Amino acid sequence: MQKTRKNYKREFEDYAYVLDFLPYGHCEDTRPSYKKRGLVQAFGEKNFVLMELELKNNIDVELAEKLYIGKHNREKVSHVLKMLKYEELSRTSKLELVYVIKEAIFNQEGRFINFLNSCDAISSRLHSLQILPSIGKTAMWKIIEEREKKPFESFDDFEKRVHKHNIVEVIAQRIEEELKEPQKYYLFVRWKNNINK
Repeated sequence: MQKTRKNYKREFEDYAYVLDFLPYGHCEDTRPSYKKRGLVQAFGEKNFVLMELELKNNIDVELAEKLYIGKHNREKVSHVLKMLKYEELSRTSKLELVYVIKEAIFNQEGRFINFLNSCDAISSRLHSLQILPSIGKTAMWKIIEEREKKPFESFDDFEKRVHKHNIVEVIAQRIEEELKEPQKYYLFVRWKNNINK
């Protein structure tokens, strides 16, 4: 369970999803336009950090496009410039964020099914599952009971056995909450905007 960034070794992202594309950079940048490069506000696939990327010359990208940002042979990205706070996101980025979060969750289904099968209590009074939006005690016990009978195999399997919960929506909402505001406990967002602190 993550409480602060100290709990984790800094792992760098290999891929990020485009939240917004600023082809001429920031409006406050006073350099001549021929010296400017496009900027991207992006969402990291693995640690779910928000970041700003600088693109290579004459590169365009699409919203929700998945970009390689690892250390070797980047096709479109020149530099990862900085981590961003949620408040620093453009209006477009904030609107796009929830869709991109869901895409990242679907693409890592095994990771989240493993979480649902193995997450445990944080304290004697609070279980990790209860931190998820709309998961109260009744739903928590139903999830625990079902996973003890047989581990969940997929999102569809989870939703058939634990009724009335679109688990992708629930997880996406929690990730968005962790990005928006400081939390006592973090389930998914790693070393994020703990620039918030």
